[in-house]
Amino acid sequence: MCSLTACVTVFVLLTISTTHSPATDLGYLLHKNPARVQAFELSFGKAHVFYPQASEERCTAALLLDVDPVALVRGRGSVSTDYVNDRPYVASSFLSVAIARVFGSALGGRCRDRPELVAKPLQLDAGIAALPCRSADEVRQLFEPLGYEIGIEPRDGSSGNYRNVTLSGRKTLAELLTHLYVVIPVLDGRKHYWVGDAEVDKLVARGEGWLEDHPRRDLIVRRYLKHRDNLASDALARLADDQGPVSPDSGDRPGAEAFATLSDARLAAVARVLKESNAARVVDLGCGEGRLIEQLLADPRFREIVGVDVSVRALEAAARRLRLDRMPERQRRRIKLLQGTMTYRDRRIEGFDAVAVIEALEHLDPERLGAFERVLFGFAKPETVVVTTPNREYNARFPGLAAGGLRHSDHRFEWTRQEFSAWADTVASAHGYTVTFEPVGEVDEVLGAPTQMGIFRRCA
Repeated sequence: MCSLTACVTVFVLLTISTTHSPATDLGYLLHKNPARVQAFELSFGKAHVFYPQASEERCTAALLLDVDPVALVRGRGSVSTDYVNDRPYVASSFLSVAIARVFGSALGGRCRDRPELVAKPLQLDAGIAALPCRSADEVRQLFEPLGYEIGIEPRDGSSGNYRNVTLSGRKTLAELLTHLYVVIPVLDGRKHYWVGDAEVDKLVARGEGWLEDHPRRDLIVRRYLKHRDNLASDALARLADDQGPVSPDSGDRPGAEAFATLSDARLAAVARVLKESNAARVVDLGCGEGRLIEQLLADPRFREIVGVDVSVRALEAAARRLRLDRMPERQRRRIKLLQGTMTYRDRRIEGFDAVAVIEALEHLDPERLGAFERVLFGFAKPETVVVTTPNREYNARFPGLAAGGLRHSDHRFEWTRQEFSAWADTVASAHGYTVTFEPVGEVDEVLGAPTQMGIFRRCA
């Protein structure tokens, strides 16, 4: 506890330090001048930012909260007394809200004055005071998979349910803030505000690139959404619908942009094949948030584009991505978004020129593959089918992936090149198609490419 010159009693709940040279670059990234103490009005009190140290060798920013427990109680009969009483003293959802309000630009990965710093991993140390948690192991299970070294000690004079925690690692500042923003209320297990559909969108957006493959993903989702089963189910479905293996793919080449590069390469390869097929009416089966549809829409040769997904949330995200509500009517008529599955016959997708199935096959249980084959090749019978799926052999290139592990926690299987080829040849022969194969992504001479693509063409 300390007092600022304005005589406001506040509690230091978060410090962020770096030894990056010059360490004062932290001030640019946080958009906060190390020479000033700054205060920010919040709905539940005030947040204060100051720098206890700011040299070129080491710089530390401190975030302090002044939570008004009396204001919290007024008009909030549903808020319990013990909840209100400990809020000024512990790291909770109030701290997450303060991070978003005070460090919003840094959380969003924006830095006007030094944009080159945004994507640069720095040696960062975060100190979190009085973090509510059931055990030290729980803290480790949530933060260690994200690549942090962790220090944990009981908070002086507190019960065993609160600990002072330090996190150390080479991260971008946006990564660190994002992890804190999501995980702190998960450890606390409570939130001071209403949790609804907007929180699902927030969690999926903040979790992109790390939550999909976190070993405690389900626990994080359910606690973040206050165990509201309908919201948790939606969030988990949207995370499972993400295109491909997020965390491991970030290791296939240097830099944080590696996964985006592979994902973009997949989309470009599929779009190219669809154009070469002269298809005018296309279905994206398992369309997720509509990234392929967005690419195809830019080409007038595709007169009708249908996206199908089992997740309503994913379809809503696709509609937002495509801006359907603001799209000119002529363009809007080219697109349909339909809820459906890959394993039940759907006459709405029959008679199309081409169907794309991008990084979706491996999310099916193996015993459902036969149903998928009948739906697509037996009933829909498009002239062209493009399927992409991970190459399991390439997983050896991912240092963070355990031997024999799969790239995504929702993957039911992953095929080697020989296994994919055998499956595709069998399906093609049974349903009157030919099939050819292409690699997608950087090709290893021994292991092949990270993504394998099969191109099926119906025999005349």
